[in-house]
Amino acid sequence: MKTEVWLQQNTAPLVGKTVAVTGTTGGLGRELCRHLAGLGASLILLDRNAERSERFREELMREYPAALVRCIGVDLESLASVKVACETLKAEPIDVLIHNAGAYSIPRHKCETGLDNVFQINFASPYYMIRELLPTLRERGGRVVAVGSIAHNYSKSDPNDVDFSTRRQASKVYGNAKRYLMFSLCELFRQEDRVTLALTHPGISFTNITAHYPKLIFAIIKHPMKVIFMKPCRACLSILRGVFEPCGAYEWIGPRSFDVWGIPKKKRLKTCTPDEGRQIARTAEQIYRQMKEQP
Repeated sequence: MKTEVWLQQNTAPLVGKTVAVTGTTGGLGRELCRHLAGLGASLILLDRNAERSERFREELMREYPAALVRCIGVDLESLASVKVACETLKAEPIDVLIHNAGAYSIPRHKCETGLDNVFQINFASPYYMIRELLPTLRERGGRVVAVGSIAHNYSKSDPNDVDFSTRRQASKVYGNAKRYLMFSLCELFRQEDRVTLALTHPGISFTNITAHYPKLIFAIIKHPMKVIFMKPCRACLSILRGVFEPCGAYEWIGPRSFDVWGIPKKKRLKTCTPDEGRQIARTAEQIYRQMKEQP
């Protein structure tokens, strides 16, 4: 099915709705925002790089002159930055909060929270923002759309090494963080009756997050990747579907075929036991409280 046909059949106008999106300067985020602007949504771009974010805002305004787009800076590695962004966002009429930003194979270090930076970016900061913004979202009967990953299958949570700071394999470190994000939210939203959740994932797409291989290997594989896997403008449709369709407990939306290709489809998540999910949820709340108490 062509993307244009899918959009006609599965979306609706978003005029009068405000959508806040993290990670809008990368491949998936940029294409997602184009779809949202085309549907008439007012956009809040949440990015670390203010210059790139502003350039993209101007680009969107040229493509969609009627769009209302603004930028708010946030560095997901920095708790102080996250807290400032949350206070700003609490004053905004947010209808949908989309956590799209992520980091895969990057230089590792401990953040001010004491957590590994990959864990902080992909789980701790997004979870904190969602918890802080729930009251605002409740006022609007809003929705949280969180971008998970098939990489969550690569590891199982370890209470003795929560942030995988002792691990070195990027796929497992990233997968553990996404596992925490996905299943902590599954458990959190069991108790929520005014804000809905959509867990989504794009499968595999050629974006900055996949450009982590050594230069020689990347030069060899990048062109086949572009041919084999979905382009960002199509891969982001799973995320966009989450704007219009919530998920039930332990469900997610992703590519139909093998979680890699095809139009979005809702599926059951069978990769986490109830006991592990509850353990992840307890740890997530402990981390949230610790972050909230930090100055």
